[in-house]
Amino acid sequence: MLIVDAHQDLAWNMLTFGRDYTLSATETRQRERSKGVPIPNEETLLGWEEYQRGRVALIFASLFAAPLRRKEGDWDILCYATIEQANQLYREQLDLYHRLVDEHETKFRLVQTQQDLQAVLGHWKNESEQEHPIGLVIAMEGAEGVRSPSELEDWWAQGVRSIGLAWAGNRFCGGTREPGPLTKEGYALLDGMAAFGFILDLSHMDEEAALQALDDYPGNIIASHANPAALLKGVESNRFLSDRQIQGLVERQGVIGIVPFNRFLDAEWTPSAGKQAVTLQRVVAHIDYICQIAGDARHVGIGSDFDGGFGVQSVPAEVDTIADLQKLAPLLSEKGYSDQDIAAIFGGNWISLLQRALPENP
Repeated sequence: MLIVDAHQDLAWNMLTFGRDYTLSATETRQRERSKGVPIPNEETLLGWEEYQRGRVALIFASLFAAPLRRKEGDWDILCYATIEQANQLYREQLDLYHRLVDEHETKFRLVQTQQDLQAVLGHWKNESEQEHPIGLVIAMEGAEGVRSPSELEDWWAQGVRSIGLAWAGNRFCGGTREPGPLTKEGYALLDGMAAFGFILDLSHMDEEAALQALDDYPGNIIASHANPAALLKGVESNRFLSDRQIQGLVERQGVIGIVPFNRFLDAEWTPSAGKQAVTLQRVVAHIDYICQIAGDARHVGIGSDFDGGFGVQSVPAEVDTIADLQKLAPLLSEKGYSDQDIAAIFGGNWISLLQRALPENP
């Protein structure tokens, strides 16, 4: 079954750590070990060989930079103090994706239109081909790179198709660990996004702002990488989705990407417990929770956030690379999900959303 992953921080890792995703995960790990310098977000889960083996056909590839107040160390170089700096960092990452597809056109392709989407999917369905291109849907995580709504036309023209208003709190709305509603600027940005047809991503938005956006935004809405709060009892964080947010997304025909990060799967997990303390059954539980609220399997998928703030040391025991997410299939089957349901969860739900959201022409 094809996998669509709704969140990977590829450009951030390429610029921060020099990672090369045309290599296998094994090669990247060997390179980084040989340098003798610890990578703060652990060993990679991603690589070209693993994409092929795991049948990862499409990736929502992020543009991300953090506000300077959230800088984690000297290694954390993609941080901004001003809107101008944020704009520069986001554009640098966008340019990087364009260079990636230009220099490796057989490996990566930008997905900006319906035609792009069908071309990538058609290639994967052609069993005579041994290797397939990975489609990249460019997604802006946190909208601080947008200096004003008037710039949205250019971001759209350059291939950005999804925008999440906040990572941390900002001038648009509250975000992770920094609550707050939509601001006047936030509403103005949503109006501008709707005019072009951007997908709105609620991940990292504070609950109050997310619920306001569900009421206000007329376009397609997702939570690309966010787990249900109800399965993380005792965790006081606005990073996770309340049942009200989940129900709102279901009512708006949205899709929610489950993050296979141990700390987002089990409230009691700590790094000292080791990755073996959490299994893929916890991922199934989070998927099933969304399905039970929705009443079907059409509103949940995968949003791995792989190579974000964690790596192989912090994912379920059975997972060494992204290819191992295919191991979810028999577990979901044992839970009573049909092959059709599993195909939808793995990628079909994201594909259906993109078929609604992407334009016919650039």
